[in-house]
Amino acid sequence: MKIRTHKELKVYQLAFEAAMEILEITKSFPREERYSLVDQMRRSSRSVAANLSEAFRKRRYEKAFISKLSDSEGESAETQVWLDFSLSCKYIDEGIHAELFDKYDHIIAMIVNMINQPEKWTL
Repeated sequence: MKIRTHKELKVYQLAFEAAMEILEITKSFPREERYSLVDQMRRSSRSVAANLSEAFRKRRYEKAFISKLSDSEGESAETQVWLDFSLSCKYIDEGIHAELFDKYDHIIAMIVNMINQPEKWTL
């Protein structure tokens, strides 16, 4: 089966799901974190999915495709840092942290696989 849109990519679906989980979780964070931790965490998590969709549309050009995937990988790692801060500040518990951190580990692994084998994805 040929993938026709970015929404059919498993990595995109996982990234979108994780970003939505972060949106819900951060609603309970303290008000004083609204424009710092919450904003950063939401932006980086959403950027993972957004960069994946851009990469999919740029797959005609291998270097542009890899560049956008690299951006997505970086945003995934950034999101993991914000998760670490959230745990350290006791805004989330260890279970939520472990679940989301693991999800981003899987996302990163899928992105790295795409970066290492661009010929499977580029046109």
